[in-house]
Amino acid sequence: MRPPEVFLEERIIPVARGLHPARAQALAEALAAGGITSLEVTMESGTAPEVISALQGTGAVVGAGTVMTAQAAREAVQAGAQFLVSPHLDPLIVEWAVENDVFYLPGVFTPTEAAAAMSLGISTVKLFPAAQLGPGMIEALRGPFPELKVVPTGGISAANARGFIEAGALAVGVGGWLTGHDDLETITDRALQLRQVV
Repeated sequence: MRPPEVFLEERIIPVARGLHPARAQALAEALAAGGITSLEVTMESGTAPEVISALQGTGAVVGAGTVMTAQAAREAVQAGAQFLVSPHLDPLIVEWAVENDVFYLPGVFTPTEAAAAMSLGISTVKLFPAAQLGPGMIEALRGPFPELKVVPTGGISAANARGFIEAGALAVGVGGWLTGHDDLETITDRALQLRQVV
């Protein structure tokens, strides 16, 4: 499964946790003003499918994060999600995503988990939580797994994103530092900072 082109071009995946449907479009517009046109909406809230639906037609490439089951994957895609992200590796979600031709980014933390993902046909993984491991973990993983593509997520900001990109990250997932601010102008400013960094 090939990553969405926007990941390869912009190299930033904003992660919005607990996003309210009424704020969804304004957030997407603030990110787009800063040059970022993708958005991962986490599924732990009951309104996540509604948020994903509300973002259709905004021009953003919208995905679902914190996808914990194949059923959640199905609900997210039915709402309009174009990609799926999990904090863990679940073979049932992998199977569902492959059958339905949906890009799936599972979370890994160790070389054993990275190897397990690759054995299931997954070549792009989310390194989570990334800030605790640091950019050196990407370099270490790419030694024995040179074909592995890594998207570090968790604790990423403009202060450390460059280090992860320079270490070989395909893109970076950026959550609260970028999307959690109440002020939309600040979100746009931070999006611009990230675009300059990566």
